[in-house]
Amino acid sequence: MTEPYDLITMGRIGVDIYPLQTGVPLARVDTFGKFLGGSATNVAVAAARLGRRTAVISRTGRDPFGDYIHQALREFGVDDRWVTPVDAYPTPVTFCEIFPPDDFPLYFYRRPKAPDLVIRPEELDQDAIRAARVFWITGTGLCEEPSRSATLAALAARAKSGPTVFDLDWRPMFWGGEGGASKDGGASGAAAMATARPYYEAALAHATVAVGNIDEAEVATGLRDPRACAEALLARGVELAVIKQGPKGVLAVHRDGRTAEVPPTPVEVVNGLGAGDSFGGSLCHGLLSGWDLEPMMRYANAAGAIVASRLACSSAMPTAAEVDAFLADR
Repeated sequence: MTEPYDLITMGRIGVDIYPLQTGVPLARVDTFGKFLGGSATNVAVAAARLGRRTAVISRTGRDPFGDYIHQALREFGVDDRWVTPVDAYPTPVTFCEIFPPDDFPLYFYRRPKAPDLVIRPEELDQDAIRAARVFWITGTGLCEEPSRSATLAALAARAKSGPTVFDLDWRPMFWGGEGGASKDGGASGAAAMATARPYYEAALAHATVAVGNIDEAEVATGLRDPRACAEALLARGVELAVIKQGPKGVLAVHRDGRTAEVPPTPVEVVNGLGAGDSFGGSLCHGLLSGWDLEPMMRYANAAGAIVASRLACSSAMPTAAEVDAFLADR
């Protein structure tokens, strides 16, 4: 096996088709840009931009968009050896609308099934997963088989052999939410959350870090108070709980009693999508660097803010020099 990766992520991959006009509904948009996308993929790109050796475990369709994904990963310096084709399904695409500062509707085209949900347990390189300095999985990977079994198998093989991050990544439409199969009409869907919670709890038992916003933490814990959510996540097995609170900043609570509450970093928002993935890649960078909680959260907040001030996701991820300069100006 080659030298261990700094970070291996596992989960969603696809192509983002984003409007090049802001404040315009999709029905009236004339021009679009094509970008590498998918939360787990963006996290790997974000860490690579900070100088880390990263790889993604995922799958694409056997089509031109799949070819583009491999090309883009290589250009970003992310190893694509575990991104393999699925003949039966097309590479997913995602559209968004951009209404700054805080309205960015997403439209996922992932049917009849997304290839990244066809990751199979027997295809995993468990040695590489165990050896990675940080391993990252997402809640979306738990929503369907065989990805669910593969994600849990990867976590079991990892066996907390190093920092193992569970990105709570709640996408209710993948679980029958938003008034769909959940039949409860809520923005997230209480029935959808109830369906997801046992799988989230199973993943938390193998994770050392949990990161998510209040809605995502509610899926895992049934709670909405940030401090209570963090304590509940610690009780479910993780060592570090990171609760993102949007305009209220971020709360980090460690099992050893350390805490950090860091305010947000103000910017003029262009597109808030991807900011959380930039935060995640920077969080991994901080874990690898051995930083204490407060500087790690400040750095991750800054990296997220930079991406929020830009149009795209993957191609907007900042370098270490850009984050340092951004922090120095504040």
